[in-house]
Amino acid sequence: MFEKVFGRRQQEESVREMNRLPPGQSLTNKFPVLHYGPTPHTDLSTWDLKVFGLVEVEKTWNWEQFNALPRTKLTMDIHCVTRWSKFDTDWEGVSLGQLVREGFITPKPEAKYVVQHCEYGYTTNLPLDMMLLDNFLLATHFDGKPLELEHGYPLRGVIGTFADRHEVKSAYLWKGGKWLRGLEFRAQDQLGFWERNGYSNEADPWREQRFARGGWY
Repeated sequence: MFEKVFGRRQQEESVREMNRLPPGQSLTNKFPVLHYGPTPHTDLSTWDLKVFGLVEVEKTWNWEQFNALPRTKLTMDIHCVTRWSKFDTDWEGVSLGQLVREGFITPKPEAKYVVQHCEYGYTTNLPLDMMLLDNFLLATHFDGKPLELEHGYPLRGVIGTFADRHEVKSAYLWKGGKWLRGLEFRAQDQLGFWERNGYSNEADPWREQRFARGGWY
């Protein structure tokens, strides 16, 4: 929306005035590519997503089955810990909150956290209650097209903020794992890759929770 009307500096000032730009962030109209490790090349004929741990019934969906689940479209602002923010981004995929509400997944009462398991053993973690919010999505599409490989094709978690709902709890973008292959429901938290390597476990962009207390900068 903004890039069609204003230059980047004007866009940035506009979202800052609307309280949409978290502290320490700068607006970008690009979509920078940032990840650790190699980029996987996925064969959809053998791809699956496993839901396991503290759930009443563990599930494994292949690509066709996953895409038959209820679909959701979201427009969100996304914020990277490396200090860029991108606004009015359009996503499509499957809402974990909807899957739980409609009984596709039933967490056990003691389930409080979810670890996202991705290709090559990469993980990231979030409280279950955050992943059930409307602003967390198991995304297959960005900007009306299937995800590009470097942005997590065929499936990634994505968490962002709503322009008109600042009260909804959010996190930096790394808290949605690229190349997602499993969701592990747990009673106790388990730090993911970046969380074990000095990044904040809470990762709230509005509180600039980039690094763990005492972590490196």
